[in-house]
Amino acid sequence: MAKRAKGPDLPTRVTREAVLRFIAENPDQASKRDIAKAIGIKGSERIHLKDILGDLAAEGAIAGNRRSFQRPGALPDVGVLEIRGRDEDGGLLAEPVGWDEARLGERPRVPVRQESGRGPAAGIGERIVAKVETDEAGERFARVIRVLEKRRTVEIGVFRARPGGGGRVEPVERKQLEYAIAPGDEKGATDGDLVEIEPGARQRFGLPSASVLSVVGSMKSERAISTIALHAHSIPHVFPKVVLEEAERAGPATLDAREDWRALPLVTIDPADAKDHDDAVHAADDPDPANPGGMIVTVAIADVSWYVRPGSRLDAEALLRGNSVYFPDRVVPMLPERISNDLCSLREGVDRPALAVRMVLGGDGQKRSHRFHRIMMRSHAKLAYEAAQAAHDGAPNEVPEAITRDVLAPLWKAYALARRGRDKRQPLDLDLPERKIRLDEMGRVASVYVPERLDAHRLIEEFMILANVAAAEALEAARQALIYRAHDAPSLAKLEALRDFLRTLEIPLAQAGSLRPSHFNGILSLVRGGEHENLVNEVVLRSQSQAIYTPENIGHFGLNLARYAHFTSPIRRYADLVVHRALVTALGLGEGGLSAEDEERLEATAEAISRAERRAMAAERDTVDRLIAHHLTDRIGDAFDARIAGVTKAGLFVALPAYGADGFIPISTLGAEYFHYDEAGHAVIGERSGLGYRLGDRVEVKLKEAIPLAGSMVFEMQSEARKLPASTASFHKSRTGKGGRLRRTDKPARGRRRH
Repeated sequence: MAKRAKGPDLPTRVTREAVLRFIAENPDQASKRDIAKAIGIKGSERIHLKDILGDLAAEGAIAGNRRSFQRPGALPDVGVLEIRGRDEDGGLLAEPVGWDEARLGERPRVPVRQESGRGPAAGIGERIVAKVETDEAGERFARVIRVLEKRRTVEIGVFRARPGGGGRVEPVERKQLEYAIAPGDEKGATDGDLVEIEPGARQRFGLPSASVLSVVGSMKSERAISTIALHAHSIPHVFPKVVLEEAERAGPATLDAREDWRALPLVTIDPADAKDHDDAVHAADDPDPANPGGMIVTVAIADVSWYVRPGSRLDAEALLRGNSVYFPDRVVPMLPERISNDLCSLREGVDRPALAVRMVLGGDGQKRSHRFHRIMMRSHAKLAYEAAQAAHDGAPNEVPEAITRDVLAPLWKAYALARRGRDKRQPLDLDLPERKIRLDEMGRVASVYVPERLDAHRLIEEFMILANVAAAEALEAARQALIYRAHDAPSLAKLEALRDFLRTLEIPLAQAGSLRPSHFNGILSLVRGGEHENLVNEVVLRSQSQAIYTPENIGHFGLNLARYAHFTSPIRRYADLVVHRALVTALGLGEGGLSAEDEERLEATAEAISRAERRAMAAERDTVDRLIAHHLTDRIGDAFDARIAGVTKAGLFVALPAYGADGFIPISTLGAEYFHYDEAGHAVIGERSGLGYRLGDRVEVKLKEAIPLAGSMVFEMQSEARKLPASTASFHKSRTGKGGRLRRTDKPARGRRRH
């Protein structure tokens, strides 16, 4: 390459090597002015320094501009980074956004340091503005300045190789593009691999380009579908070595500072395939003559706070995950198995530490008092829901007679009391069955079913709610900060939309100020058993706010409770672990309580675990969609019974009751006439005929397209449009004339709400 013309001789200290050495040693102070000042260049000599810098930049030896030069591969002192992974110790690693490897060399990774109580918290997949610093050992690290709104710069897809090199990447999300991979950009990916890619510049013609960043795994594996969801939603699923080592070092808890309750016949009642057991129950008549007909209910919960201490690696990992995530083919736990399935699992006949609450119920079913204890317990029986129900009903079962007589009978008696209190409280009573998928040995769908809802399920659920209320009340009484499980009342906008809809069915709705769950229950009872039952349940569900975690108490509208906190599942929810720690601190129950720094960060913690919960729900839903789409790939052209689960200006979402999944019917395929969208009536109506389709309608549809990787199915309507209720049609005309403006609605949520 041609060199620049040389000027007068520079001082001998002004050499290419000196400039390069200064830039390498001073990445935060490497502007042209800084270099000149450090080397001692003045006046006209600056021109020659400029020549040296120009030569080095042209050769690729340095990068940047006159304000800041770096060696290739160096990071700017402040920039936008994306957290892309973790090191073997579990620390976060970030990469610069928009890094040009061809010009700057290999993409650098820098550790992200976050200190409890200082600065915003960030996790994998998030983009941050960070300051890159150097510690005393000369190691670079990034300190988070702020977390940016998440905008994914990395996507995932399935690599399809081309003969001769390169290939294309098939999308695994509905709105994702297909990309072309040039020869040399495969990074070792082979045909059928799930890969992470970084999109490149858009092309005027052909597919947009991208380069492979890493190979996630093979799509031929049994867990390929859930692997897509894990990476698409940036869910941590591999425990760092240091976290596993910390878990393995933990030993059994002792009786020190604990009450010995091992003789109390507490039992666990869980799904038959449960691997961990975090709650146990017991009930007995209250001997207090002042409480005739009353009972004492005991709920014992695994003492996770004893093992997972604030500031530990286990704690940091649990907060990062937020909760366990449940897929049909696997569970991604919040805690390592050494903790969740061993030391904290309330196994039958094994001593285990627990936090227990004894609650006194009156004869009217109202809780009169409660008290928390830190105990050592021993489960006297491990029961499945079905077995417990059969034993109570007198059906054939394997439950010992003594357990049935002395433990289950009092539990059901206490449940009858608790139901009185619940019926008086009148929580929101939506009937939305949740479907489960059963897989075969190859990870494919074997069957889809609705689990039977037993009194055994309701019994445990009601006792857990009582315990959660007691936890919130105890902490409030002690003036201890905590994280609530909050559910706000429906917004005015949602209530107005619901009122518009119910008017089409000639059902009145009370004014917002006086609205209670009982009002919704009254509406649901009016339509129970009728043609509009499913429709009204769906619309009422959509009118509700989303439950969140927050240190501010706004009550729980759905459960009709003034205060509510999650206490009963610390193995799988970080919120419950925080409440356990708060109880330990507030009630003086020993070690493992809530630290002062944890209290200061409660708001940030609540936001983080609320995000993690939404992330988990989205990943679980996407996985079901992909599994069902894959299951039905061979049934293109077949007809299915369906129910309209969503109505939008673009078309209809239809749910397949037999499979628990849904698909889409474009509005342009509904018929020869133009269909108008009636937002208030949740319907589409033909412009000429006045016939249409409405939310909740049972219809027959034909499968036209299934894209398993994206979890997408497109259907064609087979049922004829019908005459809609006069109230809907007239209301539609009065509001919109011929059809009115078309506005967007969201795709409906599926399944039971999590309270």
